[in-house]
Amino acid sequence: MKKLFIVPLSAIFSAAILISSLMPSTAHAFSIWPSSVDGQTMPSLAPMLEKATPAVVSIAVKGTHKVKQNVPNIFRFFGNQSQNPNQVQQRPFRGLGSGVIIDAKEGYIVTNNHVVEKADEILITLKDGRQIEAKKIGSDADSDIALLQIDADDLIAIKIADSDKLRVGDFAIAIGSPFGLGQTVTSGIVSALGRSGLNIEDYEDFIQTDAAINSGNSGGALVNLRGELIGINTAILGPNGGNVGIGFAIPSNMMHNLAKQIIEFGEVHRGVLGVSGRSVNSDIAKAMELDTNQGGFIEQVMPDSAADEAGIKPGDVIIKVNGKSIKTFSALRGKIGSIGAGKKVKLTIVRNGTEKNFTVKLKQSQANNVAAAGIHPIFEGAELENNSNNNGVIVRNIEEDSPAELVGLQSGDLITAINRARISNVAELRSYLKDKKGVFALNIIRDNYSQYLMIR
Repeated sequence: MKKLFIVPLSAIFSAAILISSLMPSTAHAFSIWPSSVDGQTMPSLAPMLEKATPAVVSIAVKGTHKVKQNVPNIFRFFGNQSQNPNQVQQRPFRGLGSGVIIDAKEGYIVTNNHVVEKADEILITLKDGRQIEAKKIGSDADSDIALLQIDADDLIAIKIADSDKLRVGDFAIAIGSPFGLGQTVTSGIVSALGRSGLNIEDYEDFIQTDAAINSGNSGGALVNLRGELIGINTAILGPNGGNVGIGFAIPSNMMHNLAKQIIEFGEVHRGVLGVSGRSVNSDIAKAMELDTNQGGFIEQVMPDSAADEAGIKPGDVIIKVNGKSIKTFSALRGKIGSIGAGKKVKLTIVRNGTEKNFTVKLKQSQANNVAAAGIHPIFEGAELENNSNNNGVIVRNIEEDSPAELVGLQSGDLITAINRARISNVAELRSYLKDKKGVFALNIIRDNYSQYLMIR
């Protein structure tokens, strides 16, 4: 049985008065206070929320996932040879989450990858009650970001704040749809910044907040008092999956960098430094005679890497990225991992007790980043991947009896053009096929031979 905890109104009023005393005088610039109550002015977040909440959506997903069926060995002793001990079954599932509209014109919505990762159907519910099917543009499992798109008019996008300007103690408001209850707002503060090493994702640089985040809030918005997006709510730390005041959000800058890459390339072109190392602690600081107990200690620099070409050396301690302090090696990895390949970053390092600044041009990670194939019905059941050097799209992992297989596509095909229009990457393929119907002539390279595949 679920328990409901009721908070006395006196506690709410006391909290409201405390917030009023703490808010800066500039608060009047972005919200309108309600009339006084019993001669006392009462603060309210309602004016700000009226502008911000229409940009936050509810997400319902349907799909199937493979479950390994363990068949007891006893069946084989009784002659039941039809039972496969490693039998795999498809089981349906449903899920709920939240998302944030970041581009009203294009209908782009950001959410967590784990919300939509295995979804076959994605249904968006807007605050005004409209329900619209969404398609998945791309995702990055390593950072738990996914980008969706809907076709709808009169959308409202949220304004994105500079999360690098956040401070511990700043007010934070979480907006999402916990437990499928519908849109819900909770408030708190930024409890910590640069949280990493939680083993939630491969690239971690979390905002920690005590604003209540629960199941269903994943992918929702963490906003400041101006209603600007400062983070995407992602995870909580709790003994039984309930909120205990420790929640984590992906910083808005990290999300925005990744979303822009997905929009441009159909995937994340992750930049890498080409170093390995560990977080500075008191033992390392003592052994290396360092004046700092924080930062990323560089143990190895890969030959011909971005760090090598910039002059970074083993024994250096990276303490800042683009002027922002780095406390751990995991935080360094998280910061760099959201910056695209080819981008320049300014690193502040400590070498032999002296601070030095280096400008590093990041190189692209060699790890494959497979883009989602939800671009057009003819590609359903296939994964698409940008070929190296931006010279086409590779077809990968085609599902049996899928639309992609039925139209004649094969794993390993390289799509170089469509209807004589050159295709360099997944983003160009998506852009060309947007709202197009009819016959398509795909120019593909298969087994080193160029040919055309006519698709209706």
